[in-house]
Amino acid sequence: MVLCYNLVMYDVIIIGAGMAGLTAAIYGRRAGKSVLVLENKIYGGQIMDTLRIENWPGDFGVSGAELMKKVYNQALTLGAKIEFEEVIKVEKVDNEFRVKADSNEYLAKTIIFAVGTEDRKIGLAREEELVGLGVSYCATCDGALFKGKDVAVIGGGNTALYDALYLSDVAKKVYLVHRRNSFRGDVALVDKVRKKENVELVLESQPEEILGDEKVEGLMLDNGRILGVSGIFVAVGKKPATSRFAELVKLDEKGYIEADEGCKTSCDGIFAAGDCRVKSVRQLVTAAADGAVAAEAAINYLNE
Repeated sequence: MVLCYNLVMYDVIIIGAGMAGLTAAIYGRRAGKSVLVLENKIYGGQIMDTLRIENWPGDFGVSGAELMKKVYNQALTLGAKIEFEEVIKVEKVDNEFRVKADSNEYLAKTIIFAVGTEDRKIGLAREEELVGLGVSYCATCDGALFKGKDVAVIGGGNTALYDALYLSDVAKKVYLVHRRNSFRGDVALVDKVRKKENVELVLESQPEEILGDEKVEGLMLDNGRILGVSGIFVAVGKKPATSRFAELVKLDEKGYIEADEGCKTSCDGIFAAGDCRVKSVRQLVTAAADGAVAAEAAINYLNE
């Protein structure tokens, strides 16, 4: 294959405009490299839905939208180019890369994958069919639609706990359904949830069937109990959005990109940053750190 050289060649193309991707863009531009960021949704990633962040150093209580707007504007001010379209495929030819998006094609000397993760489904019949009709994956996005109603949150991690807390101030009653008898989320969050009078913990239970024809009217559990809810908020974890890159970089058994602590992948010239790569801690602050490390690695690769 021969690359088409009438296309613009960027030093770095970053796929994903969350905290990792935008931080990488900032570091790339500060090093004087040409940087293009491609994002298929809104900038900021999933943290945009968080109303209050309490573990971001130096800005206690900032919302995800406020924080990411600052980071986004900083990247733009430094000269990063940001385009909103979905990347379909990345191909390597010799030592260069062709990035095929849904509307355009781009060339790059290096690539940084910062695609993050996407919501994991619980796998019930009609789950996806009823999205927007009672099934949701974002409590802060859709919670207001269930003011004064009964809802269920499915999950046992921090996201589920945050969702239960948020919905407890909106809904009449919140059922927090978790398959185990203890939570894997932060102890401080669990304590806050337990203090909410309108939150009922439904432990050692799993959803079995969504009830209702044209909209959610209830949730049947595996023990036969029926929860009379009009909203079901799924918070059972995330999965990496990496399957389209499986032929280019090595993934682990869960689909996360294998990369060393320098964010270098199995493919020369490609780096991975943020929640999409194999790592032990996936937090906003580690995504920012990954973005800086990946950008520095790409800069060194270019300079060499």
